Order: sequence, then structure tokens, then C-alpha cells
Amino acid sequence: MRALFTWLGISLINKFYWMIYIFGSFLIFTGIKLWMEKDKEVHPENNPVLKLFNYLFPVSKTYYKNNFFVKQAGRHVATPLFIVLLSIETTNIIFAVDSIPAILAITFDPFIVYTSNIFAILGLRSLFFVLSKFMSLFHYLHYGLSIILIFIGTKMLIGDIYHIPTLIALLIVFAVLLLSVAVSMLIPPQKDKKNYEKYLFNNYFAGD
Repeated sequence: MRALFTWLGISLINKFYWMIYIFGSFLIFTGIKLWMEKDKEVHPENNPVLKLFNYLFPVSKTYYKNNFFVKQAGRHVATPLFIVLLSIETTNIIFAVDSIPAILAITFDPFIVYTSNIFAILGLRSLFFVLSKFMSLFHYLHYGLSIILIFIGTKMLIGDIYHIPTLIALLIVFAVLLLSVAVSMLIPPQKDKKNYEKYLFNNYFAGD
């Protein structure tokens, strides 16, 4: 799917250059939406792909070891494990919709666009269990990510008027990420502020 998105995105821009403005506007919209969706609960059952699959194909209510499909009463049914896989992969495709236009803001080279997505997937999946333990600490990170998306979208929109050098763009992205992590470390979540202050007092000031 990412290879298809890469080929399709570059082909559209090469044939219809004005598509870059649509991609840029989409990234700005995504960044604004991400900024406003703090602590939004995810409901997998509302996923339209899962709804369509449940409508077209029967799904069992129990797991069957590592099987994605089993045979019941003479017909094949999907197991909940396949539903989990389907949910993960549709989410992966949604991420591709954001990430590929973001890379196209830097380069139109198909090799770089595709391989950067491959390395991103390999790195994020390998570090997921490590990062998941720290994400609660970086409660301002999603604001930084939204700013980055808006910045990259703006870079695409103003590319014909002013070209932001790649090195400057990368430094801005790095600075925003670093700042959002630093602010998260310095300013605790409001709901945990009392616990955080109690922790500081017990560990640093109780001896005074």
C-alpha cells in the first residue's frame, strides 16, 4: 500500500503540479485536527473497514490459537485475531496517507520516499514497546507533531514563492520535537500536578 501511495502521489504531482497544494492543505488540516484531539478515545468498533468486513464475512467470538480463519458448521469464519490484524493494517494505511505527503514536501525521489517509509515502519515497530512506556510522560508531544504537520503543509503551499532549504526544515522539525519533549518534562499534566509536586517534595525537599 505504501509503494502504491508513493507511486500514485509522485505521479499525480508530476502530471498535475497543483496537487501539491491539495497535499499541503491536507497536512495543515491533519495538524489542526491533531491539535484539537487531545485525549480522544479510540473506538475500533467504529472503524468503517471493520464494519464492512463484519457485514460481508462472519466473525467468531473466540480465538483459535494463531489462526486467522477457521471452519465452523461447514463455512469459513474469521477469528478475532484477524480483526486485530485488519485494524492494525488499516491504521498503518492511515499513517501512510499523512507520512507520504509529508516526505513529498522534501523530495520527489521515489526511492527516498519509499525507503524512508520502510525504515520508519521498522524503527517504530521495534521501539513501540519502549516508547509506549514513555509516551505518557510526553503529554505535549502531540502539540509538537501537529505544529510539524502544519509547518510541512505550509512549506508545500509556499514552495513557489519561497523555498525553505531542506537543512533548515529538518532543524525546525528537530527543534519543535525537542521543545515539546522538554516542556512535557518541565510542566506536568494538570491532573497529575498534585502527585508530581508531592513526588518532588518527598524526594528533594523533605530532607530540608
